[in-house]
Amino acid sequence: MSPLLSRFNSGTKRLLDILLGLLALLLCAPVLLLLYGLLCLQGGRPLFGHVRVGRHGRTFHCYKFRTMYVDAEQRLADLLARDPEARRQWQQDFKLKQDPRVTPLGAFLRKSSLDELPQLWNVLRGQMSLVGPRPVVSEELPRYGEALASYLAVRPGITGLWQVSGRNDTSYAQRVALDAHYVRNWSLWLDFTILLRTCLVVLNRRGAY
Repeated sequence: MSPLLSRFNSGTKRLLDILLGLLALLLCAPVLLLLYGLLCLQGGRPLFGHVRVGRHGRTFHCYKFRTMYVDAEQRLADLLARDPEARRQWQQDFKLKQDPRVTPLGAFLRKSSLDELPQLWNVLRGQMSLVGPRPVVSEELPRYGEALASYLAVRPGITGLWQVSGRNDTSYAQRVALDAHYVRNWSLWLDFTILLRTCLVVLNRRGAY
């Protein structure tokens, strides 16, 4: 772990997460309520909590607004069974450019990154940080190799170096390298610049799908 992530600096980062997270939650409250209502009208649960791996290997439910159909898993299984290219994409990055599970509203939420607003709750609970590595599922951990220790040393983030460096347009190996670079070179200034760059990335929707 980077010597910069000392107990003092880790505490400072956590304090800023709480203060900025509360501020963001208050400012985004009207949008959160509106989206929650729209998703309720579509049926199913408005919020989706997927199990991810956090700091020190502890698992937690990473919250997002639901962007998929109720029968999403069956839609995915059917596509992967009949489409070799989709199967290749999924095996490579656990992502699909044309995902049959995603609703029209869900596609907008993903493009605008609004689906991730509920993760502010994860930040306040201490499971995530505003800035950090991309939260991953347990099946992805072996792909981190020697960089796994760096990933597990910090809280995953709502945004991070990967999100402002191409996002889904990058390879998986590049994602891992960016996450490791972030941890090894962490500073409050780096977090600040990533937050600013995130605003620009969200506005132009680059690499989001």
